[in-house]
Amino acid sequence: MTEDQKKTYYISVAPGEISQVKTASPWDFKIEATDEEIIQLREYFDQMHSSDVQAFFRAHVPYIQHHYDRPSDGYDEMMKKAYALIYKLGDEEAKQHIQTLGIVPE
Repeated sequence: MTEDQKKTYYISVAPGEISQVKTASPWDFKIEATDEEIIQLREYFDQMHSSDVQAFFRAHVPYIQHHYDRPSDGYDEMMKKAYALIYKLGDEEAKQHIQTLGIVPE
């Protein structure tokens, strides 16, 4: 199997899970992706997790205003990138679901 050959993956955004096994865990989106595309999606999920942890600690510092909240901004940016990639690679149902969320990439 070549690296640029697409395989089916099942994606769950909240926990950042990517699986090739449909029944391994609950999933939100079905996509067809190359190994390289999955690596990119994994990087987005990892960065979302890192930003989420930073935002958790920032939330416990009362004197920092929310509009100076870079970890949350980083999380939002990575989430948008993840959804854009899922939209690009997703099946028709995934695309329709993302459209209903109002986060269709421009």
